[in-house]
Amino acid sequence: MEKDFAIKIFEGFSIQRWNDLVRPFDLVEMDKAAEKMIIAYIIGKYEEKKGKYINWNWMIYASIFDLLKKIALCDIKAPVQQMLKKEFPQEYLRLNEWVLNQYKNLINDTKLFSQFTIYIGQKAGSFDIDKSLTDSVHVYNAAHKYSTIRELDMLSFVNEKERYIKIDADLKKEIQPYLDLEGLQKLMTHQKEFDFLLKIEQLRFQTRWNQTPRIPKTSVLGHCFFVAVMTILLGREANPKMCEQRIVNDFFSALFHDLPEAVTRDIISPVKQATDGLPTIVKKIEDEIVNKELVPLMDESYVDEVIYYTSDEFTNRVVINGETKEVTWEDLNEKYNSKEYMPVDGKLIRVCDHLSALLEADISIKHGITSSHLQIGRDGILKHYEENQIVSGINVHKLYLDLV
Repeated sequence: MEKDFAIKIFEGFSIQRWNDLVRPFDLVEMDKAAEKMIIAYIIGKYEEKKGKYINWNWMIYASIFDLLKKIALCDIKAPVQQMLKKEFPQEYLRLNEWVLNQYKNLINDTKLFSQFTIYIGQKAGSFDIDKSLTDSVHVYNAAHKYSTIRELDMLSFVNEKERYIKIDADLKKEIQPYLDLEGLQKLMTHQKEFDFLLKIEQLRFQTRWNQTPRIPKTSVLGHCFFVAVMTILLGREANPKMCEQRIVNDFFSALFHDLPEAVTRDIISPVKQATDGLPTIVKKIEDEIVNKELVPLMDESYVDEVIYYTSDEFTNRVVINGETKEVTWEDLNEKYNSKEYMPVDGKLIRVCDHLSALLEADISIKHGITSSHLQIGRDGILKHYEENQIVSGINVHKLYLDLV
């Protein structure tokens, strides 16, 4: 993992959305990317239940590539980009080439950069999208539109209607082609799926490192998406032969790894570790509250999967004969690297969770906004892994030192 690439992705926490409206809380690009993928998950599961093929692997990379493009073009609003594409197609192509050039020296993974190039070309209309992706693209685009609608819904309470009436009308028009999707229908008519999303949205309001000033501030939800992205990118480096289901499981396990905090709030690490028995007790309480408050809001099509993703979230695990079993990274690679076992690299997710916390502290310190909490946190993470300790094929101590 190149430091400059990781830092570039981290800029997603600094890109403010809806700058021309009154905002009661920060709306940043990383949070939008996270909510979009959660909405895509909900909608996509309903489509799978109807027998549709959803390519989650494609959708995961689409979300990463869209974030990279947004980071590069943060000063150009989406409607302006749409006008460029429609009215000035040659300039739009040059703009996309410029985006790719911003990452050419940051992405050493040639296959990843090739995927990025193809995706940008498909978005620009230069390359055709495979017909097998039709339903996946439909779900993903619906999630993109609805996640924008949700942001405007939250802002509408503090803005005069005249400020957003045209945007609201445009979004309602743009969501029309996706109303055939059952999951979207349930969200827009405020059924239990909407209540589930409302719970998850609380993670947008929960600030990480809440006991200390920090720049940029990061929400729990945005942190989860950043961890998911890092899990995918580091997983590619450590084991490029991961099966597609393992990649999908790793991404969504990382995206949902702090889901219990939607109902328990973010309990900071020093408090969790105040006594030897407290981490186990906190985890038990979290599981009980999740079963009581979140599980009833989930559809049967994905409830078991989400519980699997969030239980023992930092252990390497598989499913054998209906039972979850903890396994080694070597076994994940050699015995269980196939869809039937639902493999998850939980320890890799933990490495990326710590990596995110490290950057959250270190970047603020380098901006000149520091505190004893941030310094102790950063130093503690650097000391957490022994020199030359290998976790999921990664020399973690060296990785962290290279990033700070």
